[in-house]
Amino acid sequence: MINPTYTADVLIVGGGTGGSAAAIQAARRGAKTILVSEFPWLGGMLTSAGVSAPDGNELAAFQTGLWGAFLQELRQRQLGGLDNSWVSFFSYDPRLGAEIFADWVHNLSNLHWISGRVPLEVFQRENCVTGVRFADFVVEAKIIIDGTELGDLLALGEIPYRWGWELQSEWGEPSAPIAFNSLTDKYPVQAPTWVAIMQDFGEAVAPEISPAPNYNPSLFVGAWDDYGAEQFLNYGRLPEGLFMINWPICGNDYGEGVARLIESEASKGEFIQECRWHSQNFVHFIQNQLGRRYGLAEGVFPHAPTAFALHPYYRESRRLVGLTIVREQDILPIPEGRVASIYPDTIAIGNYANDHHYPSFTLPLQPKSIRWGGRWTGTPFTIPYRCLIPAATDGLLVCEKNISVSHIANGATRLQPVVMGIGQAAGMAAAMCVELGIQPRDLPVRGLQEALLQDLQAPAAIIPLFNSLPNHTEWLKCQIYYLNCLQAYPPSGNCPSLYLDKSDRSKWESESFTGIFHRLNQQDYKFTIATPTAYQGQVWQLVTLRSHIDEQLQTIVHEQVITVRGRLNHSGHWLLVENIGILPK
Repeated sequence: MINPTYTADVLIVGGGTGGSAAAIQAARRGAKTILVSEFPWLGGMLTSAGVSAPDGNELAAFQTGLWGAFLQELRQRQLGGLDNSWVSFFSYDPRLGAEIFADWVHNLSNLHWISGRVPLEVFQRENCVTGVRFADFVVEAKIIIDGTELGDLLALGEIPYRWGWELQSEWGEPSAPIAFNSLTDKYPVQAPTWVAIMQDFGEAVAPEISPAPNYNPSLFVGAWDDYGAEQFLNYGRLPEGLFMINWPICGNDYGEGVARLIESEASKGEFIQECRWHSQNFVHFIQNQLGRRYGLAEGVFPHAPTAFALHPYYRESRRLVGLTIVREQDILPIPEGRVASIYPDTIAIGNYANDHHYPSFTLPLQPKSIRWGGRWTGTPFTIPYRCLIPAATDGLLVCEKNISVSHIANGATRLQPVVMGIGQAAGMAAAMCVELGIQPRDLPVRGLQEALLQDLQAPAAIIPLFNSLPNHTEWLKCQIYYLNCLQAYPPSGNCPSLYLDKSDRSKWESESFTGIFHRLNQQDYKFTIATPTAYQGQVWQLVTLRSHIDEQLQTIVHEQVITVRGRLNHSGHWLLVENIGILPK
């Protein structure tokens, strides 16, 4: 039997966070697009991997592109809002996230989505990737994008990639090891996590969670000792009494023999099975310690057991050898600044801390966190277009954790919002290459940057500016100005006051609170509520995601009486401020 061959302008293999974004953007640009995914849900980390409390790009100025559009859809669809957990400003039912991606795809007649397939072979001609074979069909395309969770096309096509650690001598990364050691050998990449969703049943009626093979409770002892049980559960609290279990401290990160992920299909299967068993044992431990009030949620994911994500949350992948590489230095703040240096070919932004996960040790890393808006956030950095392009192979782009990045820097570039931005840029680039009849390495990057900035449905910021909100009339002008004059980019990350958005255009639901402002330290604010009376006398932390509110908070006098509009987050015990009024003493 001869398998059918489909043809497309753009083929995306892998329906994760980056792959889904790439497919949507390529099709919106007008390219005939085929998306082939392994799983029945699109969205990867944000949905099928269960990480529905995403990290990074939380500031209002960074909620742009498809990431910003995703948040807008969540706010419209999720009753009760997104202020549920303390690990993230946005936590939601993963079913809603999957619904959003599916709706976006189904609204595009030129995007054909095929699920339940994995790539088996990559076709090349004269060092150019031309097609991919799956079990029962072949797809040929002008541009192919690797959006798989582990960089599978790189291996199948024998396209040079990196796996594991780089030494300090290679690129001078300050946090890289001087020599390989037993830990770098044991954990060549960060540990994955198989996320589970638990539920508060209100009373001790939850079905008993059975342990999996090799149950060893000593692995989990002390998991929440520094937090307490309630704060531990609130870490990943979701709506309707659900909890995302993605806990790094004596929790369900799993890294034993992680190198098996790329050794063979059989060894990968062994690791994945052990990873899920480890997560099952952790939730069994939780129930055993906290009681039968807490059990596994029912009907969350579209397979049995329905409380476990469709696949592990992979934090690291095979990493492309690209035209350039993102190193640790490229994500750290410039001297006396709050931002990293900006790549001239920037196509996406991120701002999360450099976060590495290894089950048995903590990796010392150069700090890149900053205080902003009354809390900790991360130094903004950029992603260069050249790290999506193979050094010597044509016809291919990458758009996941498989970009050209060092092992150390991957701890910041792997987060969901920045990967979504990378995927959007890859999809736009692929469609433009088809339009122009050129290879990705020949695409004029300025044209790509302008296309992202001026996209009609989801314009995406590529210059990180704290105080240039996407709905401001000067937003595009500000982005293009600094794109043209990178040497003028301010170390503070703030535009001049000409571009500052001082208006309150938020349409989110919020409440009004009056009380006393307390300045504990720089960027550390408390608020004693006077009204409404239901909260009278309670002390809450004041935080904001909006730049003009950040500036106001820095100027308010200690013990000033103020009125704020905002939303309470009971898990984090903070008041997210959207507007401030100063009252006379």
